[in-house]
Amino acid sequence: MTAILTAARRPDDSAPVGPRTRRALFVVLVVVVLALSAVSLVVGVSDVTPASVLRALLGAADREATVVLVSRVPRTVAILLAGAGMAVAGMIMQMLARNRFVEPSTAGTVEFAVLGILVATLAVPGAPLMVKMAASVVFALAGTALFLRILRAVPLRSVLVVPLVGLMLGGVVSSVATFLAYRNDLLQSLVAWTTGDFSGVLRGRYELLWVVAGLTLVAYLAADRFTLAGMGEDFTTNLGLNHRAVLNLGLTIVALVSSVVVVTVGVIPFLGLVVPNVVSILLGDNVRRTAPWVAVGGAGLVLVCDLIGRVVRYPYEVPVGVVVGVVGSVLFLFLLLRKGARVA
Repeated sequence: MTAILTAARRPDDSAPVGPRTRRALFVVLVVVVLALSAVSLVVGVSDVTPASVLRALLGAADREATVVLVSRVPRTVAILLAGAGMAVAGMIMQMLARNRFVEPSTAGTVEFAVLGILVATLAVPGAPLMVKMAASVVFALAGTALFLRILRAVPLRSVLVVPLVGLMLGGVVSSVATFLAYRNDLLQSLVAWTTGDFSGVLRGRYELLWVVAGLTLVAYLAADRFTLAGMGEDFTTNLGLNHRAVLNLGLTIVALVSSVVVVTVGVIPFLGLVVPNVVSILLGDNVRRTAPWVAVGGAGLVLVCDLIGRVVRYPYEVPVGVVVGVVGSVLFLFLLLRKGARVA
């Protein structure tokens, strides 16, 4: 087993981009994301300058420094954590389902997570955030497991059938959630949960997202196992790896990440679909090698979309979920139509 996992860590010589080029491009990507993060600190309705950011970091207590510490820094950190977590969750789902067009928003996971929050709200009015998150995790786990069970029962003739099954499942669950919300005057709350938006992120309201950072680290530590699990249950079992345990670990990570992000900032669609696919085109399918790229790329994409949402109708904001949905759908179509694209 040790030899197998060691082999999984080795660079794939057939990858489109060589090791030196990968390292250089990754450094550039990190620098770009850091630069965008700095821009995020000064973009907004309240006047914040680089000097005020520096004063805030030095412990100043004036109005601009307070805005930086209470609003801008938490918002930027929340964007980075949510973007990285959802992108990695999408990558894990694609490996476990062995399909490039699967991610939490195309497999019903997000819809089940929202339904869990709604059920918790109806069952225990005034329930604390952790209770809602726990219910969301349970529903997201059950929904993802149901999706994978349906895939095993459906004769698949095309890889496009897989996301189609997920979208139909998500549509049914979303309809149930909408009906329940309508009957209980919770439609506005439902819209808030299903629309990703960082405008309400403040200090004390985003810290739950640090759980996502821990889960992303766990996913990286288990990357070799996810790579092997993506080769199929029979292949994985023959190598002596417990496929069911790896599957359960992956489902737990996906459910937890999706639930935490939905509870904290709402749904961010297509992120876990397009970022892993773009990275896979450049680097191949070794999860240990691609996971850092996927995490940084997801954070960067959400950051760019959030900045667009802040400036396109300034001083008003377009929710980041809307912008990511537009950008993600365009990239999704590009991946579908790209000549010679690998889809399985």
